[in-house]
Amino acid sequence: KVGMLVDLTRKTDAVDAATLYLRNCIDVIPDNALILGTGLSGLGDEIEVSHTIPYEEIPHFPDSTVASHRGQLLVGRLHDTPVMAMQGRFHLYEGYSAEEITRPIRVLASLGSKNLILSNAAGGVNPHFRRSDIMLITDHVNLQGVNPLEGPNVEEWGPRFPDMSEPYDRGFRTLAEQCALDLGMRLVQGVYLAVRGPNLETKAEYRLLRALGADVVGMSTVAEVLVARHMGMRVLAFSVITDECFPDALKPVSLEDVLAAASEAEPRLRALIAAIIEKI
Repeated sequence: KVGMLVDLTRKTDAVDAATLYLRNCIDVIPDNALILGTGLSGLGDEIEVSHTIPYEEIPHFPDSTVASHRGQLLVGRLHDTPVMAMQGRFHLYEGYSAEEITRPIRVLASLGSKNLILSNAAGGVNPHFRRSDIMLITDHVNLQGVNPLEGPNVEEWGPRFPDMSEPYDRGFRTLAEQCALDLGMRLVQGVYLAVRGPNLETKAEYRLLRALGADVVGMSTVAEVLVARHMGMRVLAFSVITDECFPDALKPVSLEDVLAAASEAEPRLRALIAAIIEKI
């Protein structure tokens, strides 16, 4: 029991310290929070920024070690709508725990943000999907082997057994579909399956993941969504399909290939997110 209380205090103290620091830095807390993962980092350039806060200045925030993730929190307005945007996220494969990679979500929710919009890069295992497609995530499968909700539960954050029958908000998904239609944009939909990484999968593993119901596979997002829902946030998420993971035609993929595909999709995803934010 003593060990559980120590762990509980450590978790809450870290979130409280980061929340207090940011509350003293930011004048107005936006309802809408964004995680600008692969395929969306450039959206930060469209934000009329009032505050730029490097992660290393925020107490108990991890350091972003992935080259394509800038590692800073932006606060400002996106097309006249107040937003708070994380330019860069954290992953299990970087060596962080599930609690550490989701701590920023706890902080965003503790500050008062009500909505979370995420993006990621993912490999497409659905044969109907193509490189640089944008997928609206309708559901997920967690094969990362860990859960950020493990350990003592903080009742002020959320229930011990949060419901996950609809982790991705139906109303937000309907809005995303309409915005894509208005923009004349192809938007596929499907299930995101999360693995730990950092290696890409073998042919046999892709066959297995497809059989399990995956449309795309990636190394992020699910833990963040679990914590956001635990804290009552509404969630919307997208995957940029950066490579086609079809076992019978599988080709080697480099980081450069992934970033090139993400760059190809980014203008469309930026336009879609901006349109959604304007209507929320």
